[in-house]
Amino acid sequence: MTSPVDALPLQRKPDTATAMRILIVQIRSALPFDQPIAQYCTGNCQGCSMKLLEFLATELEDWEQRLAQGEQPSLVDLSQLAKSGWEIHRVLQHNGLVELK
Repeated sequence: MTSPVDALPLQRKPDTATAMRILIVQIRSALPFDQPIAQYCTGNCQGCSMKLLEFLATELEDWEQRLAQGEQPSLVDLSQLAKSGWEIHRVLQHNGLVELK
């Protein structure tokens, strides 16, 4: 007799290039890259929101170019970008630009 688990198709984890593309989309959708510059400065900041978003946008664009050229990111590359995105997200939450979830 076949168990229900055996009947399910195996879901493979994406390769690192696909995972990086997914991560880039997630970061772009979670952070306010398209807000007017005047809204970035709320006065009492933990870090400069505009500079942090510019830095992260540059990192994302760099990885998009590298992926387009066929580069395969490592798990360390994925981890570093995810960590940067998460840390910048926390600063933006503190600065009132991203809602707490």
